[in-house]
Amino acid sequence: MLLSWQTALKMAVAIIVVALSIRRVRRPWIVPAVATGKELSLVLALYALWQYAHDLAIDKTEGAIDHARWLFALEQRMHLPSEVSLQNVLIHHKLAMQFLNIYYGGMHVPMVGIMLIWLFFRHRERYARVRTSLALMIAGCLTIQMIPMAPPRFLPDLGFVDAGLLYGQSVYGRGGSGMSNQLAAMPSQHVGWSLVVGFAVVSISTSKWRWLVLMHTVLTVIAVVATANHWWLDGVVAGLVLALAYGLQVAYAAIRARFRHGEPGAASVRITPLGVDVSRDQLQGSDAVSVPSLLAAYADDTSRR
Repeated sequence: MLLSWQTALKMAVAIIVVALSIRRVRRPWIVPAVATGKELSLVLALYALWQYAHDLAIDKTEGAIDHARWLFALEQRMHLPSEVSLQNVLIHHKLAMQFLNIYYGGMHVPMVGIMLIWLFFRHRERYARVRTSLALMIAGCLTIQMIPMAPPRFLPDLGFVDAGLLYGQSVYGRGGSGMSNQLAAMPSQHVGWSLVVGFAVVSISTSKWRWLVLMHTVLTVIAVVATANHWWLDGVVAGLVLALAYGLQVAYAAIRARFRHGEPGAASVRITPLGVDVSRDQLQGSDAVSVPSLLAAYADDTSRR
């Protein structure tokens, strides 16, 4: 079961208090332990914010069904494949649907967690930009989710079946209660998070097996649609939000570079997947930084003047 926002927030506070209390201890392991604690507390705080925003949106139900019908009609006008057709192919294959139900309910958070841990300990210089892209994408998705959108399973008259209820695996329950807000289908954070995982691993890892991670993205898309928890366009919009999050980082870096143009230690910016590469005197040894890192560098320059 996913952590509640209250539990995640308490854990974040406890970890940062411990990290700050031991930072002056003179031991070789203290510095990496404090750095890890600070980052873990930040991730937990972001997770708590995500869960809390979902809770806020639960009461926003007016128009959800009408919005869903409008979206379904839009997909038909766009000649997108029918979600009903995909579900009809799989719905009576018990093992396949049980697997997809489990994948939908239990893989999106662990996969992101594994990716962040891998980056933090194996590719620390790339970690911040991926985490920032993830945080910006979540913020964008939560903003859109304030507009209620019913998932396909709320429209049985169109032929959709609630696969979770059918096989006794629903994470939501019959009465509208459950671990997540059921009327926040647009956009699909399941798909958005899987895209972050896929892009990060493919662009950063050097393993010849790295492309296999895209199977997670493919399975996520199939799972969210076949279980009737999301529309095709829910995933498309999530991808656009991620692209916007990336674009904001690139734009900030470009503005920062232009602002510093002609000054000693001026930044040289190169666009890369999910972030930017910045080469400047103050940032030697780090070939990719995030928006917070650029802000920190700017603050450091300002304090020296």
